[in-house]
Order: sequence, then C-alpha cells, then structure tokens
Amino acid sequence: MAANSEDVPNDAPEHCPGTESDMAGKAASCAGCPNQAACASAPKGPDPAIPLINEKMAHVKHRILVLSGKGGVGKSTFTTNLAFALSLDESIQVGVMDIDITGPSMPKMTGVEGETIHQSSSGWSPVYVADNLGVMSVGFMLQNPDDAVIWRGPKKNGIIKQFLKDVDWGELDYLVVDTPPGTSDEHLSAVQYLKEAGIDGAILITTPQEMSLQDVRKEINFCKKTKVPIIGVVENMSGFVCPKCKTESAIFAPNTGGAKKMAEDMKVPFLGAIPLDPRIGKSCDLGESFLDMYPDSPAYKAYMDIISKIKQHVAARSIN
Repeated sequence: MAANSEDVPNDAPEHCPGTESDMAGKAASCAGCPNQAACASAPKGPDPAIPLINEKMAHVKHRILVLSGKGGVGKSTFTTNLAFALSLDESIQVGVMDIDITGPSMPKMTGVEGETIHQSSSGWSPVYVADNLGVMSVGFMLQNPDDAVIWRGPKKNGIIKQFLKDVDWGELDYLVVDTPPGTSDEHLSAVQYLKEAGIDGAILITTPQEMSLQDVRKEINFCKKTKVPIIGVVENMSGFVCPKCKTESAIFAPNTGGAKKMAEDMKVPFLGAIPLDPRIGKSCDLGESFLDMYPDSPAYKAYMDIISKIKQHVAARSIN
C-alpha cells in the first residue's frame, strides 16, 4: 500500500514506506536515507497510549516546544525564564516537561535539584517550584545528578510517553516542553504523541553566528515537514552587556546577518534578540529566576518583549 504523502519526509528516497509504517527505517528503500535511524526507532501506527495522552492534554490550554539546532545556545535557559515569566501571574498554571533525556537541566535551573517524583492513584506528581509552576524531568529519577543516562531510542520514547500520559499535571494554562538539540527521537516522539492534541507552536533558539544558524535552518525544515507551527526565532547571546556600565559588545559576530536575516530568508517570525548577561548564567546555576532578581538588566526587557509576543501568538491561535 502506498504511503500517505503527509507521512513521507521531503528528502525521502523513492518508495519510502512512510514514517507511520511498520517498515519505516527497515525497508530496502530506507537504505541511505538521512531519516532512517529516527524512523526505525520512532513509534509506529496507532498507539493505544494516544487516547490517554489526549485525555491528559485536554486539561492543557497551550502546548509549546522549545527547540534548538545546536547545543549550548541557551535553549534550556530560555525555557527556564519563559516558565518563570509565565508563572509571575499566580492565576496562570505552568508546567515544564524536560525531554532532554541525556542532559536534563530543568531540576537545577529551576531550583528543585535533589527532589524526587511522587506517585499517587492519579499518576506521577510533578515537582513544584511554586504553587503554579511544576516540573517533570528524568533528572528527578537519578540517584546522582552526575549519573549518565545511556538509553536507546525506544526507551527514550517510552519515558516521553509516560510523561505525557501518566503525569498528573492538573489544569494547565501552559505546558512548555524543553527538548534536546537537533531533530532526533525525542522530537519525533513529542510531535507524534501530541499530534492529535495539538501543538500551539515551537520557539527556536539560536546564537548569531552562522555555525548555529545552519542547524536552526534544519530545525525550521523539521517543523515544516512535521507541520508544527513556528512561533518564532530567538537570537540568544546577541551581545555582551557589562553589568557595571551596561555597555553592549558583540561576542558572536553575526557574519551572515544573524537570526533576524535568517528568519526573513526562511519566512518565519523573528521574536527578538537577548543580550548576554553573566547574571543569567549565575541565576540558572543557583536555580533562581533571573527576571525576578535583575529587572534592571537589558536582557530583562528583551525577555519580556519576546514573551509578550509568545503570549500574543498562542492567544491568537485560541481565538482562531
């Protein structure tokens, strides 16, 4: 039977069986395809967990993915500050799901490292940073935060599925999903499991230099292929702000025009640029909210402007 065209990646070879097929990544035509490994390990066909996930997600108003093509560009830092900013309004319920399985950062960055997950009749309980901000991460399952998580694709897929169907998030206004760099098993699993429930959009984080931008272009194409709406691109570490004199200097030179030009070229929204401030890293190390601690920083205004645009995007989708 011919594959559904929606399930065939744009760069797939002829006679691709489709990403939903049991033969995905295993058929003879898959040999040499750049998607072969990801397709082979991704879940196939109707999954009995999907209805359970849909039931949980029915209590979540907005689902946002935070992506990056390159590691080390501040994706988890942005996720942390986005969650803290959203939760400033005590009437807003926020959840953070950390699916960076081999490099879970959320426990430390949100100040709840060392906490453990509790299980009840209603499922796993998130670890709460505040009454209206909960976090779920593999990091809470490690005996030692320095322990390596050495899992293959199927086990990663399984824990992501559990986070979506077994965690008792309650009623949420926002579920922010922190992903690993690139486009791999974790991304495919999250998109597939949330396909029916719907994803409000993805925020793509990059730094100004071309080395990072070239990977973000791949991330944009991933979103387009998987039909994930793109909320916009954020240029992180856009310049260095001196904490003393507030002077800004370019550290990573935007030799090809930076994220703004890249976003224009690829016809996706540009949300804004966040300058470097050493206190951002310090806040993450201490598990504190940078936005609470340093409202005098130019990075504070940049964050708040960007987050305002994100809120406007998801509000517009709700109306439509």
